[in-house]
Amino acid sequence: MNITEQLAITAGNHPGKTAYVFNDEKTSYMELDGAVTKFASRLQQLGYKKGDHIAIAVGNSPFYVIGLYGALRLGVVAIPVNPQYTANELAYILKDGDVKGIITMDVLLGKFESIRSQLSSVKHYISCESGANISPAASPLYDKLYSFSEMVEEGSLGFEPPETEDEETAIILYTSGTTGKPKGAMLTHKNIYSNAKDTADYLTIGGDDRVIAALPMFHVFCLTVALNAPLMNGGTVMIMPKFSPQEVFRLAKEHDATIFAGVPTMYNYILQASEQNGGDLSGIRLCISGGASMPVSLLKQFEAAFNVTVSEGYGLSEASPVTCFNPLDRPRKPGSIGTSIMNVENKVVDEFGEEVPPGEVGELIVRGPNVMKGYYNLEEETAAALKDGWLYTGDMARMDDEGYFYIVDRKKDMILVGGYNVYPREVEEVLYDHPGVAEAAVIGTPHPETGEAVLAFVVVSDAELDEATLQDFCQAHLVSYKVPSTIEFMDELPKNTTGKLLRKKLREQINQ
Repeated sequence: MNITEQLAITAGNHPGKTAYVFNDEKTSYMELDGAVTKFASRLQQLGYKKGDHIAIAVGNSPFYVIGLYGALRLGVVAIPVNPQYTANELAYILKDGDVKGIITMDVLLGKFESIRSQLSSVKHYISCESGANISPAASPLYDKLYSFSEMVEEGSLGFEPPETEDEETAIILYTSGTTGKPKGAMLTHKNIYSNAKDTADYLTIGGDDRVIAALPMFHVFCLTVALNAPLMNGGTVMIMPKFSPQEVFRLAKEHDATIFAGVPTMYNYILQASEQNGGDLSGIRLCISGGASMPVSLLKQFEAAFNVTVSEGYGLSEASPVTCFNPLDRPRKPGSIGTSIMNVENKVVDEFGEEVPPGEVGELIVRGPNVMKGYYNLEEETAAALKDGWLYTGDMARMDDEGYFYIVDRKKDMILVGGYNVYPREVEEVLYDHPGVAEAAVIGTPHPETGEAVLAFVVVSDAELDEATLQDFCQAHLVSYKVPSTIEFMDELPKNTTGKLLRKKLREQINQ
């Protein structure tokens, strides 16, 4: 079973049910399934076959959903790409991923025109219409250019998809590259299907749910939790082209949304918008947080403001991505990523791979049907990440005596001050507890006496707040070696398009 087969089953059982809402227009499961079939058939007519690679560089839209499911229905490997990447960033992934075709927006064709000489293996550019006044004939790519909408119109409903095996690659997700060049995590049909199903079951995402997809669909968090999981069980996806707190409030009210999924930054913006202009999420039964650790103070403020449960979880691209979530049938523990979802096993180990007792910090490793088959064309990196059936995440964690896991920090982000370990998240949590701090990030900086020192970057809501006051506040809550030796004030923290903090950018800033 794969996700496109499940889509066809749902369309057969509930043809008139709404699959997604986009710009307030509803599309039924029958209409979606038909468009997916027709797009797959047209790809086949262009010469695509099972195992070929096609990139999808579009934002949140029906183009993305139909393009992704259409490629997978044919057995073509989909490579979702951030459409906001620069031409050079795109070129690296497209070349490394051996891409044969690219689905993108017409307004982005200029990026690909500028790097076309580097993309000799690309045979087709499938252009999605934005409504802008763009002439395809004027593009240097015209001889390779095809209209997405015309492909769907010209495709055949009589298309018979090839059989796909569970272990065949379905999607290659390129990691964000925060610690180096992006690596392509190869996710199989089994990986994608099992994680969508297990996540939906664990979080009770069902046919009556209407999930707001505000996260970027090219990111694995949205792909599994806000797209595949609801479609798996006949739910409705409300596609947001671009995140906006006011649009979240509107969709929740006008379309009776029941679930919102976002990263902590989004929750922060929604809370601030509500405090300034008001906002209602009374119909939302569940909020899902992931992508980065959610400050406990933010979680508590959000739940109190909107009277809704926030279930924080954990995942990574290499695990499709979900491994943990706070359970809905037991107490939710603030600061915890929860317990293992069904069919997935999490464990905390020492440097020798031996499990450590509850309460002790070690590296989090994961095993289950959701774990990738490896990195594309990177045997050494695959061997380093996958050992004896376990995925080594690189995240430092601990488990309590009730099986709840807590992310302490990235293994590579740990700061060593005079021989003592300092985990940035611990310091950040204290900074977030100060009422005048809106955002905080902590990194290590070289120090001639202690090896490293703690450096904090903060965004404040109180313009009167100064470094000495914040240091005194930290001193009251932290042992002295964990207190930031320097605090820099910023207008905003650098983040990627999914809202994940880019510590690499902060490190580059202090080295300039």
